[in-house]
Amino acid sequence: MKSNFFRRNELGNTPRLDYWSMDSEYAELQEVLIGPMEHYDWQSGNAMSRRSLRLGREYNKPLAQQQYNEMLDVYKQCGVKTHILDANEHLPYQIYARDSSVLTPWGPVITQMYSPWRRGEWVELMRFYQEKNIPIYDAITAGSFEGGDFMVLEPGVVLCGYTGERTSEAGLNQMRSWVEKEGWEFKSYQFDPYFLHLDVKFAMLSEKLAAVCTQAVEDELLDWLKAKGIEIIDISYRSVLELGVNVVALGNDRVLIPEASQELIGKAKAHGLEVYAPDMSMFTSGGGGVHCMCQPLSRKDA
Repeated sequence: MKSNFFRRNELGNTPRLDYWSMDSEYAELQEVLIGPMEHYDWQSGNAMSRRSLRLGREYNKPLAQQQYNEMLDVYKQCGVKTHILDANEHLPYQIYARDSSVLTPWGPVITQMYSPWRRGEWVELMRFYQEKNIPIYDAITAGSFEGGDFMVLEPGVVLCGYTGERTSEAGLNQMRSWVEKEGWEFKSYQFDPYFLHLDVKFAMLSEKLAAVCTQAVEDELLDWLKAKGIEIIDISYRSVLELGVNVVALGNDRVLIPEASQELIGKAKAHGLEVYAPDMSMFTSGGGGVHCMCQPLSRKDA
């Protein structure tokens, strides 16, 4: 049944959106959606935040606000227009805007959150897209599906991870059916729920260049990436524990990397990339980094 809310053509061949779309993870970022931090606090529902609490770390809201502002300054400096979702007091992880919707070549998809304290995030998302007159491609209704697992890897190819929790097999298969009907390749990759999302251990930095914790992924994924001609920068497991691979490609060989991720910063610079590195420790300790906090609204085509 055709919905007035969504633009997806059930038979495929949905027209590309001219502006509110992307065909890669690494082309020039033009506009981005960021979650609000007014009600952000660490929750014990993920392994990263539990580790921080076990290590005796404490959330410092004034410091978090300072780090948040520094991140926004990077986007401004790089010519990226930022939009911030309206805050809702009942949504402490609303800041991680990557998860509650994803951008496809055919427009945004409203996802289906796994954790009870995140399930209401779709409301502000729908309001935002309607106010900006951004057409929505569709919404996930089968199982759970979170944006940290979804990557428009390069033109014609989507990579999607799933653990059975934050992204379930049912949610993944629903998205797969849509993407494949549009004529794109859809590669799925299953991994352990400990790692939360795929973007904890994998990131595209620029065309045919990815950062991967090879110790934390199976050979299946590494072999597939190599077959695609993608060069891999290997990042240590220690860096993954601090969300060091959770980064944002800004386009034009520029990348946003948390200051603490010195290993990746050094290797990215050695590959000729320009690095922006604000301190994001108040967020990475809570279980999400700059990639989790950023939902692209528009990228130029690769």
